[in-house]
Amino acid sequence: MKPWKYVVAGWMTLVIAGGFLIEIPDIPILEQTARNIFFHVPMWMTMFVLFLISFWYSIKYLNEPEIEFDMKASSAATVGVAFGVCGLLTGSLWARFTWGSWWTFAEPKMNLAALALMIYVAYFMLRSAFDDEQKRAKLAAVYNIFAVTTIPFLLYVVPRQLTSLHPGADGNPAFSEITADELRYILYPAFIGFIALGYWIYDVVHRYKKVQFEIENS
Repeated sequence: MKPWKYVVAGWMTLVIAGGFLIEIPDIPILEQTARNIFFHVPMWMTMFVLFLISFWYSIKYLNEPEIEFDMKASSAATVGVAFGVCGLLTGSLWARFTWGSWWTFAEPKMNLAALALMIYVAYFMLRSAFDDEQKRAKLAAVYNIFAVTTIPFLLYVVPRQLTSLHPGADGNPAFSEITADELRYILYPAFIGFIALGYWIYDVVHRYKKVQFEIENS
């Protein structure tokens, strides 16, 4: 590993250890499941950062059609979806203990989050539908630009306007109003750690795809 990757690994070790070891005050309904905030929320933030990286390289590809940019865009989208799935799983686990159900179709944020990931499933299906490398990369770049722009609306704007069980939604207090300040000591470092971890994985996936491309075209 490169030196900065040792830093990421050490940082994440501290975040995860802190998430389990920090003393959580008595929070109504959430109780000890409040620890999940150290994983659930950073997963979504990491996903969004990776989608922004993918968005950036899709724009670069349309301006300068080099296959390297397409590989970076697809790599970032791949890892972003993986973190999104982890966000859904940790959210479902949290819902089971706080709302009594693994999934509720009456909860708009959960359903819109699933829809956001389905949009990216369509992105990968689109990529697999074309054999021509340049055509696939160009169409995928255009689709990706529109796909990324839907994420803030599906995950942040629309859910806040609807009645929801999630904190911060219409008629619901924000998470900061119902939790303790102590949680921030782990949550903010967790944002940094998970985003760095996501970028690390993205770098590995991109290098793998680059080697694979060179082997196939040698």
